Amino acid sequence: QVQLVESGGGLVQAGGSLRLSCAASGRTVSSDGMGWFRQAPEKEREFVAAVSWNGGTTMYADSVKGRFTISRDNPQKMVYLQMNSLKPEDTAVYYCASATTSLTTAQATRYKYWGQGTQVTVSS
Repeated sequence: QVQLVESGGGLVQAGGSLRLSCAASGRTVSSDGMGWFRQAPEKEREFVAAVSWNGGTTMYADSVKGRFTISRDNPQKMVYLQMNSLKPEDTAVYYCASATTSLTTAQATRYKYWGQGTQVTVSS
């Protein structure tokens, strides 16, 4: 069993930055791919970014490429999402998830464990 807890969300003006953190507990996730997803009100959950088990490979949604950076610290059981140049359309609840593969994947069905989410609101 894996527990994931996100933090770092909040209210920021357009053009600003936030860093989301995801703390994992329970069994180790050091061999799991990890990802971030988001869900805006009345919209489907969408993929944001993923990182492979050793941090060597990353994947991003086109909408965040060049602005967001995913990283991980396996000894600390942490995953991060650095978000720069934020836009109002980035407003959503952001979820951290642990995949059933050690590689990167954008498919939500490949993720087994999910956190409760953290709210990110970007004002214009």
